[in-house]
Amino acid sequence: MNDRVWIFDTTLRDGEQSPGCSMTVPEKIKLARKLAELGVDVMEAGFPIASDGDFEAVDAISREFHWVQVAALARSCTGDVVRAARALEKAKRPRIHTFIATSDIHLKFKLKKSRQQVLEDAVAAVTLARQYVDDVEFSAEDGARTDPGYLEEVSKAVVAAGARTVNIPDTVGYSTPDEYGELIGRIVKVLGDSAVVSVHCHDDLGLAVANSLAAVQAGARQIECTVNGIGERAGNCSLEEVVMVMKTRNDRYHYKTGIHAEHLYAVSQLLSSIITFGVQPNKAIVGRNAFAHEAGIHQDGYLKEKSTYEIIDPRSVGVPEGRLVLGKHSGRHALKSRCEDLGFVLTREELDTVYTEFTTLADRKKGIMDEEIVKLIERIAKTAAAQVAG
Repeated sequence: MNDRVWIFDTTLRDGEQSPGCSMTVPEKIKLARKLAELGVDVMEAGFPIASDGDFEAVDAISREFHWVQVAALARSCTGDVVRAARALEKAKRPRIHTFIATSDIHLKFKLKKSRQQVLEDAVAAVTLARQYVDDVEFSAEDGARTDPGYLEEVSKAVVAAGARTVNIPDTVGYSTPDEYGELIGRIVKVLGDSAVVSVHCHDDLGLAVANSLAAVQAGARQIECTVNGIGERAGNCSLEEVVMVMKTRNDRYHYKTGIHAEHLYAVSQLLSSIITFGVQPNKAIVGRNAFAHEAGIHQDGYLKEKSTYEIIDPRSVGVPEGRLVLGKHSGRHALKSRCEDLGFVLTREELDTVYTEFTTLADRKKGIMDEEIVKLIERIAKTAAAQVAG
């Protein structure tokens, strides 16, 4: 089985749909430039029927980044597909991504259609899309909660109509890795080499990355994800996390992507500067604390050998270096190292004195700044000099 996994980035589409993440066309183009540098395989640039801005963004990104495969989203209806096709007219590598819900709960309460009607709509949309582009992707919205037999039927029908990729989303983040892997494996077996099976997982139960990896192990070869994991509700599968799991644990996940990991931190930072919020400090890979160490035991091990507490070289994802955060949990080793970085070589007795004063100060504060350490050392030295003089 081919070990190449395609990264379909939907930061500019699904990511942008989440509250506080709306982007202007110039902002989308700016982020698209970084995504192109990052090496994503497919860039879903927008939902052209949704607004003139989305249409313009798809068109502009298609023109400027002609070497990247650009996708436009469309519901499985004529108006959406035609609008998407028009937005992609100047694209060198266009993809129309059409979707319709397939779970019984969506059919009954949202679409108010029968399974047969939805099947016909899906086939009609794919057939129409193929009149405009060679590359069509079909998504069975809420696929993870769809009857497996019906999902097989729809998947085979859209491939017969011309879809090259079939996406089985866990739209509401309900599935678990074993369950989702089993479902994806079933669709992979049914479709064989006739189409790429893709996955699009949401993080409502915190399992988006785990579910995506389980799907890849079951035969999926495209992961739909977003930078910083942004997206509807709890977000999407985090691009940086799923990529670095496969890179760091290649002994368990024998797959490769085209992502240039050294750009991950930069694109994360750019996205945070564009939207209204950044990532939580403890966010894996790109969070402020992802490569920070405060506990004394950790700091001691880190200073002796970084791999004791860092499984990823921070430079490999674009973070300049790991850092020691000095606080009440820090030990003498870390404090001694920081003092030397600041230009102070202390004797054992001096270090003990500074450490005692440091821990007293740290009990009252959330982290100690370098300038505070300098003032502490200078004050202690001044006091010691006065005692000697006296």
